[in-house]
Amino acid sequence: MSDFKQSSAGFLANHMARLFASTLHRQIAPLGIAPAQFMVLLELWQGDERTQADLTAALSVEQATMANTLARMERDGLIEKRPSQTDKRSKLICLTAKAEALQEAAIAAAAGVNDTALTGLTAKDRQQFLVLMARVIRNLQAG
Repeated sequence: MSDFKQSSAGFLANHMARLFASTLHRQIAPLGIAPAQFMVLLELWQGDERTQADLTAALSVEQATMANTLARMERDGLIEKRPSQTDKRSKLICLTAKAEALQEAAIAAAAGVNDTALTGLTAKDRQQFLVLMARVIRNLQAG
């Protein structure tokens, strides 16, 4: 790896993200979900009935990407779209029983990926790593 690659936070973060995504994909594929769907499910497991715009903003993805992900999730029986009672123009994204039943196994699979990735780091190092990653994310969101 070149010196720039070794010292580039962006390169290393991108490389790490791709490795996390591919490893997560292998772990959750038997559950019938993809990493992009898992991100949406994590949001919905925290609070069902979210709008597409809310999910798009929460996950910092493009509107078209979210629309495609939600269409696949609806096709796969993971979500339903229901009319909003307060805004007739928008639909609420709601979990199905199938998606709710996947929560424990999917989160366990993701936790296993995290454990593998952080092998060899002390508990203090793990916590510091997460704090620093969150700070970098905030910096990029603000900039």
